[in-house]
Amino acid sequence: MYLTAEKKSEIFSQYGKSAADTGSAEGQIALFTYRIKHLTEQTKEHHKDVAAKRALVRLVGKRRKLLDYLKRTDIERYRTIIKELGIRK
Repeated sequence: MYLTAEKKSEIFSQYGKSAADTGSAEGQIALFTYRIKHLTEQTKEHHKDVAAKRALVRLVGKRRKLLDYLKRTDIERYRTIIKELGIRK
């Protein structure tokens, strides 16, 4: 499996407040970004995999909603996470 518990805790500890802080917007955005990158490679390899394409679209929408929330509430945290993850608008 591409996403283990160790990888999740690593992502949350790097972008969240701690490894146990799974609810922060930054941690969730980082996790969604990791999953989006994986699914993008999956759909490039297997272009007929409709389930992976659907999951990719749903994850991008969820990440977009979280980014919009973060932008609305705290613009500095938004700018920081965009810069760290290399997400462009």
